[in-house]
Amino acid sequence: MARSSRKTDTIATARRPEVRLPPLVPYDGEGLEPDGDYDGVCFEGADLADESGPGARFMDCALNGCALDRTELVRARFIDSVLTGVRGVGTDLAGASLRDVEVVDARLGGVQLHGAVLERVLVRGGKIDYLNLRKARLKDVVFEGCVLSEPDFGNAELMRVEFRDCVLKRADFSSVRMEAVDLRTVAGLDIARGVERLAGAVISPAQLMELAPAFAAQIGVRVQA
Repeated sequence: MARSSRKTDTIATARRPEVRLPPLVPYDGEGLEPDGDYDGVCFEGADLADESGPGARFMDCALNGCALDRTELVRARFIDSVLTGVRGVGTDLAGASLRDVEVVDARLGGVQLHGAVLERVLVRGGKIDYLNLRKARLKDVVFEGCVLSEPDFGNAELMRVEFRDCVLKRADFSSVRMEAVDLRTVAGLDIARGVERLAGAVISPAQLMELAPAFAAQIGVRVQA
């Protein structure tokens, strides 16, 4: 007698950060420094526009309501930190590392995170325009209740990434590699490029119907009444 088994298809969920900040000391306002070391610092409403801190390390830090216009933080490291209400255009975080980080209600545009590494990161609320994550590596990352307008995930690696009740507008998934990526609750899944790279993602039946013309076009099928 043949044995029968029933398997339930599940998708691995992302591990969220659990940030517990210690008592913090206020930022002294003297400006960022290249390779600076900021441990247990609270940046409260700091104007960091045009500041330069490549290679800086932020550990157990809070950035609340800070201006990050054109702030240069190439290869910076953010560990066990919370960024709340940060805002700015042209923030450069290329090659940065974010581990156990929460980004809450951010209002950012043109953020450069290409080549960055994000692990156990939560992006909740807010709006980010033209987010550049090309060639980045995302593991255990959750985008929740936020708006991502024209994000670029080209050549990125996404593992256990969840898009929860957020909006994706004109997303670029060109040459992306996905594993356990959950898109089911995205409101209006709008993919500009790379629809053929969704292998490794989970979508809802309704999203499948919306994407059907794009899937058909990829394999050369004409849909005609």
